[in-house]
Amino acid sequence: MAEAAEQTTPRTNAPQRGGRPQGRGGRRDDRRERAPEAPKEFEEMVINIDRVARVVKGGRRFRFKALVVVGNRKNKVGVGVAKGADVQTAIAKATDVAKKHLVTIPVVNETIPHEMEVKLAGARVLIKPAAPGTGIIAGGVVRSVIGVTGIRNMLSKSLGSTNKVNIAYATVEALGGLVPREKWLNADKPAKKTTPKVEAAEAPAKKPAVKKPATKKEAK
Repeated sequence: MAEAAEQTTPRTNAPQRGGRPQGRGGRRDDRRERAPEAPKEFEEMVINIDRVARVVKGGRRFRFKALVVVGNRKNKVGVGVAKGADVQTAIAKATDVAKKHLVTIPVVNETIPHEMEVKLAGARVLIKPAAPGTGIIAGGVVRSVIGVTGIRNMLSKSLGSTNKVNIAYATVEALGGLVPREKWLNADKPAKKTTPKVEAAEAPAKKPAVKKPATKKEAK
């Protein structure tokens, strides 16, 4: 009886080739079955994370505030600030805020078309175009914001306050306020082609009507 019972029970834990048990495969099989992830449209970068406290009746309530910048490395960039109970929640909320407030940058030959200075609260940011090969001359928050755009050559200077949130918003406002070269007031506009007007052919002058001499019958 014991031998019959052993023959009827399936052996699920019998080793296969390589010492692996039957049934579900190892980690390598799971990795092969996973579908490749689609590339992200926007690149996210966390600039700063602060721990903030709110005084309530029971004591202090600690939360986290995240400053995030997103960009597609072409001509769109956005900045967002949000709070959350933990770091991951704060970053996710700030990313959503940044994607809802994107600005378009007129990039010309991997640089900006003209210089721009913006003052926001106590922060002042100055950006200037640069020649090819110069690189991004910036530091801190300004460099983080420019790093997710399609700009490769630019000069910048941060003046005034050192508040990272104000500097980030001032940088984005300066980039969003750039005007393309085609819309400048002194831009060379293409000359309009004028087609010569074809004058209508003059109608021939009408000859004056000649009265016929009256006949004898009409004279009577």
